[in-house]
Amino acid sequence: MSENDLTGLFDAALAAQRAAYAPYSGYQVGAALRTASGRIFAGCNVENASFPTGICAEAGAISAMVAAGERAIAEMLVLGDGEVLTTPCGACRQRIREFAAPETPIHVADRNGIRASFTQSSLLPHSFGPDNLAASRRD
Repeated sequence: MSENDLTGLFDAALAAQRAAYAPYSGYQVGAALRTASGRIFAGCNVENASFPTGICAEAGAISAMVAAGERAIAEMLVLGDGEVLTTPCGACRQRIREFAAPETPIHVADRNGIRASFTQSSLLPHSFGPDNLAASRRD
């Protein structure tokens, strides 16, 4: 994918990041994904005074995708500020795994642009997913 092809994802993730609700950490994250049909869905992190109940940006984007009837992530971009890359947390890597193929690109960016790109399988190698359960459903 060229940088121009990522403009829609970047713009959606940046807009979501600006809308994030992060009064406790001050760390705003936006995420956007593109489905196989070309639709873009975005999400932002939403914190809560009861810290463990917050929602990650990636989870918000995936929820929006599923609510719209889509089921396959073709590409994803996660945007956060700071010197350290804003890669998806462990729980979000598993959420992405549920809807993405091993070769699905996951881009990490800050407000200045793309900083790194990974595949779904490189972020969560040897993962457990729907295919692991397929055999038990046949019994």
